[in-house]
Amino acid sequence: MQNFNAVLFDMDGLLLDSEKLALAAFESTCARFELGDLSHVFTRLVGTNTALGKTLLREGLAGIMDAEVFAAQWQTQYRALTEDTPIPLMPGVAAFLKHTTALNIPMAVVTSSTSAQAKHKLTQAGILDYFRLIVGGDQVMQSKPAPEIYLLAAARMAVEPATCLALEDSANGVKAAVAAGMTVVQIPDLVPPDDELLALGHTVLDNIMAVTNNEFICA
Repeated sequence: MQNFNAVLFDMDGLLLDSEKLALAAFESTCARFELGDLSHVFTRLVGTNTALGKTLLREGLAGIMDAEVFAAQWQTQYRALTEDTPIPLMPGVAAFLKHTTALNIPMAVVTSSTSAQAKHKLTQAGILDYFRLIVGGDQVMQSKPAPEIYLLAAARMAVEPATCLALEDSANGVKAAVAAGMTVVQIPDLVPPDDELLALGHTVLDNIMAVTNNEFICA
């Protein structure tokens, strides 16, 4: 890890155990409107920013129900689960952040959530101060899987993308970081990588602390 000039983290499902809460709120909303199993719609939304997420939700609910009505209820359900309660950290995150800090490697969060949402969640979780920079999905035009957000983060940290280690859980995030030319490690949360994603050649690990023992080749 000492070969890297920066470590860039996704947030939901990678740092914070929030994707399970988002899925629970999604399923509760589906049940409220008697929509049945729409887990395939949820899967497409993972790792996208607000704008792309709205588009994908409209496509997924086309002919079923109004997407804005669904989204409003989903957001209400999610807030009930997260607004006043810190979201738990994913396994190994606290130890990994301390380890990376000890190596004096700058860290940033690169998330599809808005910057304000990210700062709120990270503050509640007690880990905001570990990060030099927060880049949210509201700061770019193109959402993950486009590389724009990762390229912006590298530019703001004044490092070359090829010298960055990007940690992701979702397929969209992996595609974005790979397209940005970074070394990418995926720690899957809800959705395991399929053969198409694995063909990108990134590293897949079970736990974030396993990153500390991995041998990387960095430009």
